[in-house]
Amino acid sequence: MDVIVVGGGLMGTASAYFLARRGVRVTLIERNRVGTGATVASFGNIRRTGRHLSQLPLAHRSRALWGEAEKMLGRDVEFRATGHIRLIFDPDSLADMRAYAEAAKPWGLDLEELGPEDIRARFPGLGPGAIAASLSPHDGSGNPRLIAPAFADAARRLGAEIVEEAAVEEIEHTRAGFRVVTSKGAFAAERLLNVAGAWGARIAARFGEEVPIEARGPQMGVTEPLPHRILPVVGIWTRTKEYGAYLRQVERGNIVFGGATERVAVELEPGHAAADPARLPGQLRAIARLLPAIAKVAVIRTWSGCEGYVRDMLPVMGPSATTPGLFHAFGFSGHGFQLGPGVGDAMAELITTGRCETPLDDFGIDRFRRAA
Repeated sequence: MDVIVVGGGLMGTASAYFLARRGVRVTLIERNRVGTGATVASFGNIRRTGRHLSQLPLAHRSRALWGEAEKMLGRDVEFRATGHIRLIFDPDSLADMRAYAEAAKPWGLDLEELGPEDIRARFPGLGPGAIAASLSPHDGSGNPRLIAPAFADAARRLGAEIVEEAAVEEIEHTRAGFRVVTSKGAFAAERLLNVAGAWGARIAARFGEEVPIEARGPQMGVTEPLPHRILPVVGIWTRTKEYGAYLRQVERGNIVFGGATERVAVELEPGHAAADPARLPGQLRAIARLLPAIAKVAVIRTWSGCEGYVRDMLPVMGPSATTPGLFHAFGFSGHGFQLGPGVGDAMAELITTGRCETPLDDFGIDRFRRAA
């Protein structure tokens, strides 16, 4: 079997690796450089808390793979299981957290509830006004700049061909499978995997499959280095969008942060979003609610990216509903980083065996046709 993978972010490179590990001949085609799209714009959060319940089996599969990443890929991608804490500042949010924790238990996710004294004792300096928090102790973070290149290099070692800076010009479904014409030549394979992120809907539309998706860019920032004291990834339970901030401190001491502001619309050509300096003060006020000390710290860089947001905020994963041999995995709506290794492994299983041990029914592309 041979497969063309279109898209070289975390999902695409992980898919190429797991396909090659199953003995498939793989060609990965990326319009820019590997890992330079939504992956590099990511916060790096490896969390299961707060996910749509039907995503949890995939998230569990992926979390297990994150734990094996260094051994599997032959390099440190800075996965650290430091825990994921979400602070709570009002009774409504506490009720939301407790309802989610109860609903998630049958799906294999156990959250620990912390009171104010627990927070102060275990995580001094965080959320002084918090009335409670949830803790998922085995989650954490990884480095978005390292993970996709690591998967791509590991896939190469298994025989995959990685073609970068190759713009897709045409995709044809042929008797033998698929033919993809790019700026670097034409490629043919029996099967095609569409993992093109925000551009994935364009590919699906070529085969009569419409997906309601918008390209949007987050606003991310990073501070100067500080003494390393904050171990877990920090977020918040809130119904108020402007409070929806999150942060983590890397081992070098810098604090990476995001959220608490609208994601901006992005044109797919050229597909780059810029951070808006006018949004930064409000964002930092929300971050300071979680970590007051950040008010005295210098921000040294801000950035954005291009992510694909599906109308129902669920990804598109699985076989095409119109074209045999075509598979999709895109539209992860700003929360795909944690899922990446699991997506690659699940898609490789599905493509090579025709089945997947992880349930993907809720993510099928035919759901939009059924809803029309």
